[in-house]
Amino acid sequence: MEKYYITTPIYYPSGKFHIGTAYTTVVADTVKKYKKLRGYDTYLLTGLDEHGQKIQTVAEKNNMKLQEYVDYMANLSKDLWKKMQIQYDDFIRTTEPRHEKVVQEIFEKFLANGDIYKGTYEGMYCVPCETYFTKTQLVDGKCPDCGRDVVLMKEEAYFFNMKKYADRLVKLYEENDFITPEFRKTEMINNFIKPGLEDLCVTRTNFDWGIKVKSDPKHVVYVWLDALTNYITALGYLSEDDTKFKKYWPADLQIVGKDIARFHLIYWPIFLMALDLPIPKKILVHNWIMMKDGKMSKSKGNVIYPELLIERYGLDATRYFLLREMPVVQDEVFSPESFVERYNFDLCNDLGNLVNRTVSMVNKYFNGIVPTYLGQINESDKDLEEYTKNQIKLVEEYLEKFEFASSLQEIWNIISRTNKYIDETTPWVLAKNGETEKLASAMNHLIENIRKIAILLLPYMESTAQNILNQIGLSNVENTWDSLYELDKIPNNSKVIETGKPLFMRLNAEEEIEYIKNEMNK
Repeated sequence: MEKYYITTPIYYPSGKFHIGTAYTTVVADTVKKYKKLRGYDTYLLTGLDEHGQKIQTVAEKNNMKLQEYVDYMANLSKDLWKKMQIQYDDFIRTTEPRHEKVVQEIFEKFLANGDIYKGTYEGMYCVPCETYFTKTQLVDGKCPDCGRDVVLMKEEAYFFNMKKYADRLVKLYEENDFITPEFRKTEMINNFIKPGLEDLCVTRTNFDWGIKVKSDPKHVVYVWLDALTNYITALGYLSEDDTKFKKYWPADLQIVGKDIARFHLIYWPIFLMALDLPIPKKILVHNWIMMKDGKMSKSKGNVIYPELLIERYGLDATRYFLLREMPVVQDEVFSPESFVERYNFDLCNDLGNLVNRTVSMVNKYFNGIVPTYLGQINESDKDLEEYTKNQIKLVEEYLEKFEFASSLQEIWNIISRTNKYIDETTPWVLAKNGETEKLASAMNHLIENIRKIAILLLPYMESTAQNILNQIGLSNVENTWDSLYELDKIPNNSKVIETGKPLFMRLNAEEEIEYIKNEMNK
């Protein structure tokens, strides 16, 4: 069985996770479920980046001991992922001994190979981002990543010799197609490599919440060398049991937000080169979920948390909205209006009504027994089969390119076409005229298409997909991805349920928009 290793970034637990963090994790989970459906041996890693000065500051502010604070945040994030039905296989924390020990060994390895040297660092430092910048990298004197103020800092530090690997990195870019979307590679070359790659400060001495350097304990390993290596330490790299590392590395897909693209597209491949390890097969860089007044921020009162949407509208509606509304390659604005509109029109009207109408008709005309496949009785049957087959290929192509919004759009095109098929075949007229064969064919084609729609939705909205399969009496049938390309997959005498609870209940748009706005301002 072919393996597929997926990672999210390890998230920084300095506060509660908003829908931006949820989006990244849902993308990873969707890919995992899709690949699993296609027969891969999947492995999904997520976790927390628990070290650094900012964590120390936040813990003190909350009157908590450092370990107590990160333990609390780890439990919060695990609870959220459980609520979102994220099927991760491992949850790595950088305070775990399995990680700390290996980071120390990696550091000493770099030191012995001449990749790391000691010097003095003086530069502009952003505390929230835990990143040093040169004056030329600042934007209007502020941090280029988060826009906050920076401070001038000077301290003894160890540096990673990035310049040593600059040419190899450019060659790597030229020979490998591992960055998606493609324009991110151009950004890295023009903004960071061509102007001259700066050596990276990899230790700090002015705080101690981090992994101590084995050979020089007054130094703490600086965030990016500590954080990035989680992707291999979690698999047991340089440990007594490196079975998972040998099996799953290199990663097949690493997913990151654009704010940490530089670290994953420049520093991470260089660290791997220095360790003589293969680079990831693909690094997907996604854009941000924005609000009408810019980035989400508590001070602006424009933060939206996934729990709010899940508890009121359900998990699948939340997942659908995030993946359908937010294209990977561009920033997208969240608005209560767009959320409610997607819910009412896409989920309630299009999908919900299709399933409800069809189940009702099979019950009404055939006592709940799905008629057997009779072939293409008329032109509408032929057109529907052909159209659906072509659409499935499109859905698959977009999924393989991680274009989730486009993939969902094509699934909804199938839903629209299936709804149109009802209007074309007019089952109520066929029943009235006693055209039993045509009516039977129409019901079979409708149930068959709904089966395919449910399978296509499994990676995105698992509970809804299973509910649909249950309503059409196919929850116990093996619904594989390959079966999407087959006809006549409905067992004889398959029975739909007599009354199905609607998948989605229509919302009062005005009330719900107001509700979301009020909750965001709390």
